[in-house]
Formats: sequence, structure tokens, C-alpha cells
Amino acid sequence: MKKHLIRRGWLLFLVIGYTPIVIHGQSARTTVTIKGEKWHLNGEPTLKGKSWKGYTVEGLLPNARMVQGIYDDLNPETRNLWKYPDTGQWDAERNNMEFLGAMAEWRAAGLLAITLNLQGGSPQGYSQQQPWHNSAIDEAGQLRHDYMNRLEKIIVKADQLGMVVILGLFYFGQDQRINNEAGVVRAVDNTVDWLFKKGFRNVVIEVANECDNNKYDHAIIQPDRVCELIERIQSQHRDGYRLLVGTSFNGGRIPSNDVIAKSDYILVHGNGVKTPAGINNMVNTIRNRSSYTPKPIVYNEDDHFDFEKPLNHFTAATSAYASWGYFDYRMDGERFHEGYQSVPVDWTIGSERKRGFFKQVKEMTGGR
Repeated sequence: MKKHLIRRGWLLFLVIGYTPIVIHGQSARTTVTIKGEKWHLNGEPTLKGKSWKGYTVEGLLPNARMVQGIYDDLNPETRNLWKYPDTGQWDAERNNMEFLGAMAEWRAAGLLAITLNLQGGSPQGYSQQQPWHNSAIDEAGQLRHDYMNRLEKIIVKADQLGMVVILGLFYFGQDQRINNEAGVVRAVDNTVDWLFKKGFRNVVIEVANECDNNKYDHAIIQPDRVCELIERIQSQHRDGYRLLVGTSFNGGRIPSNDVIAKSDYILVHGNGVKTPAGINNMVNTIRNRSSYTPKPIVYNEDDHFDFEKPLNHFTAATSAYASWGYFDYRMDGERFHEGYQSVPVDWTIGSERKRGFFKQVKEMTGGR
């Protein structure tokens, strides 16, 4: 870019029909939009013209749940649980840097999106209790600078690689760290404002991970009222642009009619769905709802694998024209290399299960 085009603040200029923003001195490279049921990047459908075993994959968004990319534990009593095996200490900045170092390999295999969350996810995969304190949002709804700095690095890297970030705001077991409903609303507004100020166009919002989980403390995050937050995000514009937004429900659950109607894209989870046929049935049920109008359906969490088999949850979702997301955690007795949600995380493609997933992604997408 020529020197005379660069100035302090955000620089807007028109290129091939969309408006890039300057991020760290460079133009934003990746803009995500939706047209009907298809995801678009920079005005073109994802995986344009591609098909897999007779099924179109154009417009799909293969993704993986990588919510611990900005993880930390503010509770000194539980912080020692996440120590690295080689150092015996937890290190949030190391975790973030190793995440950044792995992203290019994920993208080379054809992965197009990653799910993050300002309040993470269970660092044990699944947890009955969550005594740890992992939240980019403080008790008043303000954003913590160290968390947001780590998040910014990931979003910038994703922008450079042509990837989408599905950014969750709230997670059950951590939302109680926010004092009251006013703090929840403030956190939403602060996050939207932060994304606008940074100029990111490769981020879509997941208001809450599994909003129907009965562990949420704040009613405005729960199913009966979560559309208030969806509509609040949709109402905020900057330079003619607004963020795309939805929210997920528990594994195997169909979102409410209000959420289906008001979301920009439909988020579902495959946890607890016992067969690939159940994945197809969920997609068909959503499309048959009177509240549904053509928009993307995205699984962004599913803990089923069987990638060596011709029929699995990933292939079933693809055959139903729904995007699918890999959720992997370290199970009892497994080594450090397993799982992308269990902390500390090995972010490389360093286990048989991870290699199976990325092999399937590359087969479906052709890689980068």
C-alpha cells in the first residue's frame, strides 16, 4: 500500500465490491457474508464449485471447536491443574502462541472456521462443577485486556489465512462471574464495539454456547430471552456493516422457533446424537419448521469421530448440506497430544484422532 494512503485510525476504501479495513497497517483480507444457505468469503461462496462423493460442498463452513485459544485461569487454587507436562507450569501466553503456530496447518488441510469463546469451555472436556475462573469479561461486563490481546492475535491470523472465527460470548459455569443482567448487556455491547473498532470482518457471533443449559445464571442468556441479545447485536451497525449472529442449544436439541427465525445462521450440536442418521434428522427437522427461511445450518460442536468409516457424523452433515464442527477433548488415560479442548492443549495435528479429522476435511475440500 502506498504511504500516502496510510493514516492513523481506520482507512476505508472500495475494492471489488466490499470495504476492507486496515488492521495492524494492512487491509483486512477476509470478509464473511451469507447468501441464502451459503457462506461467502470476499463475495464468493466457500469451496466454490467443489463437491464430494456427489454432494455439493460449495457454501459450507467446515470448522473445529478451539475455544481454549485465549484460555487462562484467574483462580489461584485451580491454576495448577493446567500445568504443561514439560515445564510443570501453566502459561497462557505459550498456549496462545502455540495456537497461532498451528493455524496455518489447519487451514492448509481445508479448515475454514474455528470456534472461540470469551468464557472458554470446560478445560476437562465435560465438567459437573467449574471452580476455575476463565473469562475475558469481568464482573461489570468490561473486557479484560490480556484476554482480548490474545483474541486479537488469533482473529488477525485467521484474517490473513482466509478463515472465519465463530466467537462465542458466554459459557455456562462462567456466566455467573458477571454480576447482573446489566453486566451481560454491557459485555455484548463492549464486544461488538471492540470488533467494530478493530475492523474485523471475518468474525460471526455465537451469543452463548448451549443457551438452554440449566447452569446459566442470567435469564437473558437463556432460551426465552436470548433473542433479545441476538436482536441487540443485529441492531448495531458501523460503516454500513453489522455482525452475523446466532446461538447454540444443547447436543441433539433443535433451537426454538424464535431463535430459528431471528438468527442469521442456525447453530446446532451433535453431542448425544447416537447415529449419523440422527444428524440428518436434525437438519431436516429445522428445514421443515415454519420459522425457517433459507440460511446456513452449522454444527459447531460434535464429539463423534469414526473418520475411517464411510458414514459418520461429519459425512452425514455434509450429505444433508450442513456444515460440521469437530469437538475433541482428552479422555481418561489419554496422552497430552489428544484433544483440542482439554487444557493444557497440544494444538498440533499430533494424534490419530486429529489426523483422521483433518484427513477427512482435506478429502472433502481439496485443502487449500
